[in-house]
Amino acid sequence: QVQLVESGGGLVQAGGSLRLSCAASGSIFSGNTMGWYRQAPGKRRELLAAVTRSGGTTYGDSVKGRFTISRDNAKNTVYLEMNSLKPEDTAVYYCNAVLYPVDWGQGTQVTVSS
Repeated sequence: QVQLVESGGGLVQAGGSLRLSCAASGSIFSGNTMGWYRQAPGKRRELLAAVTRSGGTTYGDSVKGRFTISRDNAKNTVYLEMNSLKPEDTAVYYCNAVLYPVDWGQGTQVTVSS
């Protein structure tokens, strides 16, 4: 059974940093582009960043220059390094395959205080 487990969230002041991790079981990592998403209260889930199996990355405008996505294929883990955090980054953060998503994990809460 494929499972996604996100971790690393927490409460941080504006301007601070966090590093999120997502461990995947099953075959989700195999050849798949992986992405980090977030969903704030009352808003739709949005794709923030994606990383291909070979390490190529793309970013949404809202996080470009502040967030860095990476992956460790040997560990079936994808990371999101978040710097210069803003209150508007407050959300639940999720990972999933971009093209062929599986059931969503529980996510990890990130709260940025002003």
